[in-house]
Amino acid sequence: MLNVRSVGLALAAMLAATAANAQQNRADLVLLHGDIFTVDSQHPRAQAIAVRGNRIAAVGSDAEIQPWVGPKTRVVDLEGRLAMPGFIDGHGHYTGLGESKLVLDLTKAKSWDDIVAQVRDKAKGSKPGTLIEGRGWHQEKWDRAPQPNVEGVPLHASLDAVSPRNPVVLEHASGHASFVNGAALRLAGITRDTPNPAGGEIVKDSTGEPTGLLKESAQGLMGRARAKLPRLTRAEEEARFREIVRLAGADALSKGVTSFHDAGANFATIDGFKQLAREAKLPVRLYVMVRFEPDSVLDAKLDSYRMLGFANGMLTVRSIKQQIDGALGSHGAWLLEPYTDLPTSSGLTLKPVPEIEKTARIALKHDFQVNIHAIGDRANREVLDVYERIFRDNPDKHDLRWRIEHAQHIDPTDIPRFKQLGVIASMQGVHTISDGPWVAKRLGEERARRTSYLWRSLMDAGVVVTNGTDTPVEDVDPIMSFYGSVSRKTREGTVFVPEQRVTREEALRAYTLNNAYSSFEEKELGSLTPGKYADIVVLSKNIMTIPEDEIPTSHVDLTILGGSIKYDCSRSCPQSRPTASRGGDGSR
Repeated sequence: MLNVRSVGLALAAMLAATAANAQQNRADLVLLHGDIFTVDSQHPRAQAIAVRGNRIAAVGSDAEIQPWVGPKTRVVDLEGRLAMPGFIDGHGHYTGLGESKLVLDLTKAKSWDDIVAQVRDKAKGSKPGTLIEGRGWHQEKWDRAPQPNVEGVPLHASLDAVSPRNPVVLEHASGHASFVNGAALRLAGITRDTPNPAGGEIVKDSTGEPTGLLKESAQGLMGRARAKLPRLTRAEEEARFREIVRLAGADALSKGVTSFHDAGANFATIDGFKQLAREAKLPVRLYVMVRFEPDSVLDAKLDSYRMLGFANGMLTVRSIKQQIDGALGSHGAWLLEPYTDLPTSSGLTLKPVPEIEKTARIALKHDFQVNIHAIGDRANREVLDVYERIFRDNPDKHDLRWRIEHAQHIDPTDIPRFKQLGVIASMQGVHTISDGPWVAKRLGEERARRTSYLWRSLMDAGVVVTNGTDTPVEDVDPIMSFYGSVSRKTREGTVFVPEQRVTREEALRAYTLNNAYSSFEEKELGSLTPGKYADIVVLSKNIMTIPEDEIPTSHVDLTILGGSIKYDCSRSCPQSRPTASRGGDGSR
């Protein structure tokens, strides 16, 4: 005989299970009514996304995603706006970005007089003997050359007049030079008799006196000056580090950057990142390249510092960074032929090739990726030669994904070698905007057109090309770097080597999935694919469809990291941005 009570209990259990299953199929966050570019070749366009936890649960039409909405689901109406994978900055300096918020911002100076005025105002409120710092100046951006000058850069007497009792150190936008005043020179013990360090130059005037300009490794001499200044306590240093990380993250998130390839940190800095990751206080995902450590230390410690997706994918360490030459703007890029505007120089070698190769072999031994800064055509060729020798000696090693950072000036005959060797070109589209007006001054018109920022040629050869900003050399804003890649239009409105432009789809992939591939994270990041981290950015204008010249007027409305909204500009959104960057010339 049927037990009515048993049937009732069974029915209740079934209904409860059905309700539980229904709730399990609900999303925590749903985006509806959008124009979604997924960068997933299997499903390139969509209208809606469902997110559960920190992962993408489903992507599809509004009708397909609507069932994911439950009573506890947060729903965002995109109102037709563009949603896309979070930007991955393929090359920048994370702590440098944070530190730039704590010093004088010289990026907007239209003349040397503007910078002198900033230093004067800072010195008035500073205790005598304390250090005044700034960064971001670039002599090619000024509307007139200072007088007197050497190589277009002033003499330190102009700073001495406004800051006689405070040492001043002003870093070039590229990070490859600094300008200091007389107080700083004295504190560092730099005189007319101080020899140039290897890989650097103490620029001097016609009488043999230091001008105040320190190129490349000569900047390291300022370490002697800093050592004589009051030091922060350990607690103060930690507080400063945390503030630097916070400031960099806030800026990056406000511009849609959810992941950041940090091009150089020592082990102590990585320790700091790891502690913040444990505390869930890293603002963005970091892919950190080990740098500033001697070979013996690398060999001893690389294995213990290897981290893959630590703390829910917030911190990865599996690469090293090296630097073979300097920047074009400071005449430090290593060229095959001398500079047009400085025929006595073909640039600087910052680390001898045998040492570059030795360090790279140590990295290979520990299964670490190698990423080498190379700006000039000679530097790029030498790095390709190093990689080729190492790969030839290790035929059993596959899928290494070694990179050349910047790859700004390449002899066209070397382009096929990138593809043959599987070398990734880690580039920055925004440099075409900021550098375009003066590259020909350094290289001459023909060489500039033949070798500079060969995006189209590299992509046509099948090379993986990535995008970034090299921040704080440039603003961390990806939209300007995207714009530079597709338009190559300088701030004067001219198009710099137009035949090297790329499509918007290629530029988007370079800033998302290609960057994920270049950090071995393509299964977790870089496209809006179910199962990947829910890192999503929503823009005010659709940079994939609006007229090209309107791209710089777009801004970020929402930045979503791991399914959580980390930036929402609904209360204070920028109305527009300038049509060109005031940044530097290609890399630290």
